[in-house]
Amino acid sequence: MHEILLLCLGLVLSVSLLVLLAQKLKIAYPIFLVAAGLLLGFIPGIPNTQINPDLVFLIILPPILYDAAQNTSWKALWRWRRIISAMALGFVLFTATSVALVSYYLIPGFTLAQGFLLGAIVSPPDAAAATAILRFVKLPKGLVSILEGESLLNDATSLTIFRFALLAIVSNQFTWQQAAGGFVLVVISGIVIGLAIAFIFYAVFRWLPTTANLNITLSIVLPYLIYVTAEALHSSGVLAVVSGGLFIAYQNHFVFSHSSRLRSNAIWSSLVFILNAVVFFLIGLQLPEILHSVKDGMLFTSI
Repeated sequence: MHEILLLCLGLVLSVSLLVLLAQKLKIAYPIFLVAAGLLLGFIPGIPNTQINPDLVFLIILPPILYDAAQNTSWKALWRWRRIISAMALGFVLFTATSVALVSYYLIPGFTLAQGFLLGAIVSPPDAAAATAILRFVKLPKGLVSILEGESLLNDATSLTIFRFALLAIVSNQFTWQQAAGGFVLVVISGIVIGLAIAFIFYAVFRWLPTTANLNITLSIVLPYLIYVTAEALHSSGVLAVVSGGLFIAYQNHFVFSHSSRLRSNAIWSSLVFILNAVVFFLIGLQLPEILHSVKDGMLFTSI
């Protein structure tokens, strides 16, 4: 238990010092942390790092998505809705198809279904990464709104491709009609679940005698509850958290006092900063393990 605590403290301290160095060098800290993790991973004696998917999807991702949704403008999303929708659907589908075709022709024994499975994994830009990087890049506000909005909504497309590619691998059957219907179901169910749970919390915030401390505590619980519920119902946890976060963000001024909003913003900023920094650093540390796996696998020997 003490070793785990010391490991967590050491990790937070390490990324904090690296962020200080990144600010000194005027480099976006997500990029710097990934690069630092890459270099550190090749130092002899450093143990190989493997990220448990549950650590990312169940612990790190929900609050980062919720915070990103809280800081997203409703007006900007509506204004650029056509471009965002086209990118979240068309660009992800185009990228997944391109990856599928390239892997099918270049990797011996690779099927199209496996290619689409790989494409679904790598095609959607990560919402956390996009939000973190865009804060350090000077771009027009409209372009930033489009990129952030697309990164929050592309999960429905990639999740649908992933599920039906996996189904095609298992059953050797694939129908576009079923895939299209599954896409619509994932989108609608994710949004409905997120809004339903967010409305329950809104009612608690609005009509029960909560305090600033309780408001912050419940707001931290909310994204986890939404995400776990949506995933348990085989829907999109990402879309559910985003829709719930957007709903609560729209109601912030009606349910939270000025003091609660100030304290909540301070805590959420620190929490999301730590989570972002840790996940980018861990991504960099994983490269040696990935290279080792590729070296021992069929892909390396085939090429």
